[in-house]
Amino acid sequence: MPAVERVVARLDELYAIGSTRIGFSLEEDAAHELFRRWLREAGLDVEVDRIGNTFGRRGDAAVWTGSHLDTVPNGGRFDGALGVVAALEAVQQVDVPLAVVAFRDEERGCAGSRACVEDGRLPRAYLELHIEQGPVLDRAGSALGIVTAIVGQARGELVFEGRADHAGTTPMDVRDDALVKAAEFVLDAQAAAGPGTVATVGRLQVEPGAVNVVPARVTASIDARAATSGELEELVAAIGFEPTYRTAPVAMSGAPFEALREVVPGAHELVSGAGHDAGILAAAGVPSGMLFVRSLNGGVSHSPDELTSSEDIALAVDVLARALVRIAEWVSPPTPSAS
Repeated sequence: MPAVERVVARLDELYAIGSTRIGFSLEEDAAHELFRRWLREAGLDVEVDRIGNTFGRRGDAAVWTGSHLDTVPNGGRFDGALGVVAALEAVQQVDVPLAVVAFRDEERGCAGSRACVEDGRLPRAYLELHIEQGPVLDRAGSALGIVTAIVGQARGELVFEGRADHAGTTPMDVRDDALVKAAEFVLDAQAAAGPGTVATVGRLQVEPGAVNVVPARVTASIDARAATSGELEELVAAIGFEPTYRTAPVAMSGAPFEALREVVPGAHELVSGAGHDAGILAAAGVPSGMLFVRSLNGGVSHSPDELTSSEDIALAVDVLARALVRIAEWVSPPTPSAS
């Protein structure tokens, strides 16, 4: 079976487990079990760590490549899974020491890669292939892109207080509507985001939540992202909230980043607006790189409408394989000469 057909068939097998594979669920467990079967069939040594990350190793693997197999609720077939399946395909095409990894529970906070950092169990280099999850590459007419950095994120909540009143008997000019205050905040947050930054209010909890009661209390979630620490601080201040969760922006660097530039000279370069396991490892000091593959259908992701073409996948696997060889040559210790 041609490589790209095998990749697509494996993506279909994973998706058949379910479009919802939440971290540490039975569905994610089943995806990892299927992945372990593929690793054994490929002749790789299989290992599972304390949190459930799955590794397939060849030799003294100082270089890791992979992604994740969990999804958001009702997600697409390419997010994360393509990075794992393509990594396995690429490793099978080359003959250097490498490890393929499927991290656990990436979508809810990169639990798997964070556990590797906590345990001090890190590679000398990491390269991750991932769909872009946005429209930039497609608009640029580019099948592939090299990630230069991963944005920092700040998340938190704001509470807006009002007064519960009867929806029919309370005149408009005397209402104290918490939802109206929250709605004004949503527009203000949108206006606060400038070039290179984004702000999202993704959840509003309205109380008491009755159709015939003026809202008395609204809790709004905020997600702010920027490519530099300075821009992120300015955005948080402009929105006016206190983050309860924060990650710093992190640059891609070292052998993985340079290998991609060598293998795909002149490739489109872009900042990742989404968090990834590569960002967790990079923040821990691991030289890391990311290869983005074009997302079609307007760049939609976290949706069953997610789409990447077989032609782009074939190109990406080839680039990944060649880059992994270069990285392994640069970071693997030299073989001692016979005395």
